[in-house]
Amino acid sequence: MLRFTLPDGTEVETPVHTLLNAGYAGRSQDDVAAHVKELAELGVPAPKATPALYPVAPYLAMQTDSVPAQHARTSGEAEWALVLTPSDVLLTAACDHTDRALEVHGVAWSKNAGPDVLSRRAWRLSDVEDRLDTLRLTAHVDGVLLQDGTLAELLTPAYWLAELRARELATPGTVLLSGTIPMDPAVDQFGTHWQVGLTDPSSNAVLNLAYDVRLLPEPTE
Repeated sequence: MLRFTLPDGTEVETPVHTLLNAGYAGRSQDDVAAHVKELAELGVPAPKATPALYPVAPYLAMQTDSVPAQHARTSGEAEWALVLTPSDVLLTAACDHTDRALEVHGVAWSKNAGPDVLSRRAWRLSDVEDRLDTLRLTAHVDGVLLQDGTLAELLTPAYWLAELRARELATPGTVLLSGTIPMDPAVDQFGTHWQVGLTDPSSNAVLNLAYDVRLLPEPTE
């Protein structure tokens, strides 16, 4: 069950029955093709088609301050998320925490090895859709800016809502994460404290989330 506070103080809650992670979802597919090539050089298998859509176990949609990890090669991705509720379509900030060691064996597997962390606050999509491209998405890891861009870099909520309708998934209880924006290659992404913000520059309102990555004890084998 996810619970969100809206700007007017309204509390909205919804169960999650479908969780989807978009991938390779840049608005410029030429840039996406270049990114696929870069990842292939790192051993990450190329998708069969772009943009991609990865089903994720619904219980991995979380609003949490702590993310357990089995090793130190995991990291987040700053994203926006659509949350379909019985009353509204909500937009919020999210962070797709991914197992990078597993990613080279299968992106879909890696998406299911960590949670999708969502903000506890949200906006009604209808309240911001006239200025979506101006909204700014940022991620800091251990206090260092790793990602900074606008929603103009990503495929739009309208695009993904149409995809959900075509797949008969545009129902209350569906959550979709947008895919991410580029990371600064000079910054070490394998930190232990993550902060993601989604800012509306027209009002300076911010939806944010933060969590610590907690290494699990070593297994006994």
